[in-house]
Parts: sequence; C-alpha cells; structure tokens
Amino acid sequence: MKLSYTPVKNNQFQFEITGSKSISNRYLILKTLFPNLELKGLSNSDDTQVLQKALSQPLKEVKEIDIHHAGTAMRFLTAYLSTIPDNEIILTGSQRMQERPIGILVEALRILGAKIEYVKNEGFPPLKISGKSLQKDKISISADVSSQYITALMLVAPSLKNGLNIQLESKVTSKPYLKMTAQALESVGLKVDFDTNTIKVYPQIEIEPKQIAVESDWSSVSYFYSCLALMKTGTFEISTFYQDSLQGDSKVAEFYKLLGIETRFDKESIRLSKVENFKLPQKIELDLNDTPDLAQTIAVTCLGLEVECVLTGLHTLKVKETDRLVALKNEIEKFGAEIFITTESLHLKPISNLNSEVKIKTYQDHRMAMAFAPLALKTDLDILNPEVVSKSFPDFWEKMKMLGLQ
Repeated sequence: MKLSYTPVKNNQFQFEITGSKSISNRYLILKTLFPNLELKGLSNSDDTQVLQKALSQPLKEVKEIDIHHAGTAMRFLTAYLSTIPDNEIILTGSQRMQERPIGILVEALRILGAKIEYVKNEGFPPLKISGKSLQKDKISISADVSSQYITALMLVAPSLKNGLNIQLESKVTSKPYLKMTAQALESVGLKVDFDTNTIKVYPQIEIEPKQIAVESDWSSVSYFYSCLALMKTGTFEISTFYQDSLQGDSKVAEFYKLLGIETRFDKESIRLSKVENFKLPQKIELDLNDTPDLAQTIAVTCLGLEVECVLTGLHTLKVKETDRLVALKNEIEKFGAEIFITTESLHLKPISNLNSEVKIKTYQDHRMAMAFAPLALKTDLDILNPEVVSKSFPDFWEKMKMLGLQ
C-alpha cells in the first residue's frame, strides 16, 4: 500500500481508539472463571476475537484450537486449559507461532502438576494439553523472557485449590504488565500480594457481580504521538484514556515529551499538542525494559526527526511476531540511515535526506506496519501486507487517512 501525505487544514482531530488488547484478554480469562463479570469496550483486535472464540467453545466438543498469530492467546490458553479437568486439546497456531518459545511456561505448569506434551518440537507449540486439577501452590519462574508467562499463571491462580505463590527469578522484564495483571485481579475482587520478586494470588471460588469498562490501548495511541511529532503543528484529542492507567505503555506520554509533544488529561481523554518553538535534542537515550512494544515507534519517529537514539532493554523483541530488532535494522537501512543492534539494544544514527518510495516489509508483524506508517509524513513509502494491523488495531488505516495519509 503506497502512502503519501496531504496536509489537512488546522490539523485538529478528535477520535476514539479501541479498547486495550492486553487488558481485554486478561479480563476474558477472568470472565471465564467468574461468569458474573460483565465487560464493556473490549478490543476489536484479531487477538481478542481469537481468544474470545476459543473460550466460548464447549471444551468437551473441541479437539483442536488454532490461535493463528495471537501470542497472548497462546500463553493464556496454555495455562487455562491445563487447569480444566477431563479435557484433551491440541493448542496450535501459525507457522511463526510454532517458532515462538513456550517452554518456560510449560515447565512451570508441569511442576504444578499439569500434563502438557509437545506435538512437534520440544519447547514450542503445538501443545497437547490434558486438563486436570492442579494441587501445588508454589513455583519459581524466570522473569526476564516474557511477562505473559507469569501473567498466564496469575490469571488462573484464583481457580487453584490453594492459590499460587510465584517466585520471580532474575531481572523482571515488562514489570508494568505484571502490575496490570495484579490490578485487573484486584479490580474484580480477588486478593493479590505483589512484592519485588514474589507474587501471591489467593484462591477464590466466586466474586460479586461486577461491570468493567476496558480502557483504550496506549500501545495503539503511540502511533499518533509519532504522527504529531512528525507534523509541523496540530492537536489530537483521543479517548478513552486515564491518567492512572494500568498500562505500562502509558509512559509514551513521558517519552514523547522529549520530542516536543505535550499530553493533557481531561476526564476520559488525552489532548496531544506540539510545544511551540520546541528545540529537538540531538540525541535521546531510553531504557525500554518495561515498555518494549514502544521501541519500533520511537525508533521510526527519531528517524523522521533526525534525532539520534539509543534504546536499551529490548531483549524480548527477538521472540515477538518477528525478530523486531533485525526487522527494524533491515527496514530503517533502506532509508539510508545507520542502525546498529545487539541482542538487547539499538542505536540509530539518522540522516537528513531519507530515501523515498521505500518498500517496508512487515514480517507478519502489526507493529512494523503501524510504526513505519507515520514516516509517510516525511517521505512517500510503500507498506507491504498492510492488513496485518488487524491483529491489534483493525481501523488503523482509517485513522491514518483522517490525518491526511492517503
């Protein structure tokens, strides 16, 4: 899809973004455990719809569940299906999903008593899961690979006879996502203790009826921070967002302040505006250990603004929809810039004149498509396989068109 930019008069926009995929998927597991939980404003992303469909099926009649590219669904369902007695299901996904490791979670569940077998390759989906009642209540798990493994355990913990005590080993990656999970549990009336390296979730059979409204997705709004940073002027009012957000990626407001974007909170929305006469820094350095999903967006924004950037804490990007560090290097170099990567960092040295008509490969990764789209404000480009955005943000291209990206 070829993208070019036609400025829109005034550059003042008001719109809403779909509910957070991360929050939606956590609450879907909780609703399955506690049916009197009512959810409003669920994400319309592919990942959420895949998980919703899987959870709505009568398990006794299902032999196989295919979650396609939905990594969250793979992790959450692995834990959930392991705790449901008297069912046997093959849990599988796309070819890329079958290349994404899940051994740490499977081993943790096996220690708790789960019966899980690898159908093809050791440590990777597909999985054959024979559900049973898990009796053990203590587990140690590496916390430096994916927070979703730990979240999966936390979400099923209230249904276990004795709850669950999770000891986190090594440096904790994406800690805000674990805090989000803890707050989601507490918001429906469940008890959680979260210390520095210990999480204890208490057992509970039922909760009081509750209605939960899902906040919009901060990861998705990051692309509009990028657009505004690359525009000469403009104001965006976007809902539904809260200043005390559960989402770690709400730190995007803090990060883009360094690039001249001011964020004002107003009840259930945010107002983004360009700081007048703002002098861009020559270089920014950020540790994204807690917010790795923002890496692609920030790197591309800095490319467009000609700002050198060093981003660290990115070791989990290698096990996402693609190896995002390699993908970023491949695509950014097409514009003529220099980018250096290690196993957990990237260093971008931008240039003043970007190559035009670059074809951006998306690697079946929704965030590659959305992160590079704002760069069309600076130079015409071509996004290959643009439909991948449906994984988390189905109406992304409609919003981009509203801003003048045609």
